[in-house]
Amino acid sequence: MPQTLVVKIGTSSLTHPETGSLALATIARLVEVLTQLQQQGHQVVLVSSGAVGVGCARLGLTARPRSMALKQAIAAVGQGRLMRVYDDLFTTLQQPIAQILLTRGDLIQRQHYLNAYNTFQALFELGVIPIVNENDTVAVDELKFGDNDTLSALVAGLVEADWLFLLTDVDRLYSADPRQQPDALPISLVSSMDELARQQVKVGDRGSIWGTGGMATKIAAAEIATESGVRTVITEGRSPGNIPKILAGEPLGTQFEAQAKPINARKRWIAHALVPMGKLYLDPGAIAALTQAGRSLLAAGITAIDGEFQPDDAVQLCDASGEEVARGLVNYSSTDLRQIQGHHSEKIPAILGYAGVETIVHRDNLVLTR
Repeated sequence: MPQTLVVKIGTSSLTHPETGSLALATIARLVEVLTQLQQQGHQVVLVSSGAVGVGCARLGLTARPRSMALKQAIAAVGQGRLMRVYDDLFTTLQQPIAQILLTRGDLIQRQHYLNAYNTFQALFELGVIPIVNENDTVAVDELKFGDNDTLSALVAGLVEADWLFLLTDVDRLYSADPRQQPDALPISLVSSMDELARQQVKVGDRGSIWGTGGMATKIAAAEIATESGVRTVITEGRSPGNIPKILAGEPLGTQFEAQAKPINARKRWIAHALVPMGKLYLDPGAIAALTQAGRSLLAAGITAIDGEFQPDDAVQLCDASGEEVARGLVNYSSTDLRQIQGHHSEKIPAILGYAGVETIVHRDNLVLTR
């Protein structure tokens, strides 16, 4: 049965760790596998890291740059080289590809998010494999995905994928880093993130010297993807042939089961694509109304406000300790909300001088996170 597959390959798999130069044999095998999957009727998206690492190798740099401007310049050098290699290899197999560069800003506006969805669907209909990377040359820190693991999870949710494959430099998730603890135990299946917490898995966050990710970012990506109904796999990047084997049922890598009832597309956008601009602290009664009764947030339940935001911005809804319990789109600016916090809804018109809406965050624009 044809499925939608998102495959993310990290810098540690794309390049030789000693030099940062491209691991052409691995890339060629990956291209061959993805082309075969496409020819079998699957819809395939490749999320590829490596632009900065390749740029460093091309310019003879021996360390990853630290300044934003230098990273962006080197990414511009590397991205062209990376796409040239992909295009040459895919063209040999008569498989058309497309380049899609995204920033988080492209997903923050709902219309842009829908436009991105429509672009992917059109490419699928044309039989094209989209190759996605973060647009490093224009992204600013506050609108960066931070790593391509997060980007791949958001793309998997966006295209309503069936599978997300995170290809990395280890064959699966272990109870600790096997490079440091040889007795670390392999983990084959994760039914829930709570299960990992109970097992006290120690993942650290050490990526390669050329990359930005680590196992912690992959687990965070798996959580985003599984909440969207996407089954997620961590497996060996140097062995792309594992992908069709896993699809055929072989128990390779670490598989994260998708949630049985994933959140809908709009709430996925709110929960994962948007950057929260502030925090609302709630009293216990308001938290119970949100989490147990499925109600909207009213002004009376707000005890404190952090940050500056405008109507329709995303905000975190937190308990007294600051732990997030939900996230949603706010109906008032922070300026107006500070005037009406703690007051009953019927007093809002008198306080603000205009007839605002009763709800601060409507339940249709709210996602529980705890």
